[in-house]
Amino acid sequence: MADKELLMSPEGLKKLEAELEHLTTVKRREVAERIKTAREFGDISENSEYEDAKNEQAFIEGRIQTLEKMLRQARVVESDKEDPNVVHIGSRVTVKDLEENIEEEYVIVGATEADPMKNRISNESPVGKALMGAKVGDQVEVSAPVGKIRLEILKIS
Repeated sequence: MADKELLMSPEGLKKLEAELEHLTTVKRREVAERIKTAREFGDISENSEYEDAKNEQAFIEGRIQTLEKMLRQARVVESDKEDPNVVHIGSRVTVKDLEENIEEEYVIVGATEADPMKNRISNESPVGKALMGAKVGDQVEVSAPVGKIRLEILKIS
């Protein structure tokens, strides 16, 4: 089965590449040094420093594998090449909740870049999916735990 394509912005790609670079060049070396130092303390079967360093090493190696897979699956979406009148990854979208009469602004990003606390929502989230491909004036309906939410798109930038 083919891996699922991960859509992301150029900034998101750079961030993942920078994290991978840091882990492979800096953190790997640091944890290897910690393991070496901990071994020098003697019996590793009762050595908590050694155990901690080995656990960190396992975490780092797992994260490196995850990042490498994500980068293989990455497809960069350049928003300046997309139709500015249609919601896509990289769009800043102002919507109005038609029931609550509240305006919200979201930036649509790939799943790896999502940060709901900063209103950066994934194109794979329920709201993100509903907004993708929509235009100003369109109304979309989102299924949420609280029920159906109707949003009107006021602005795309």
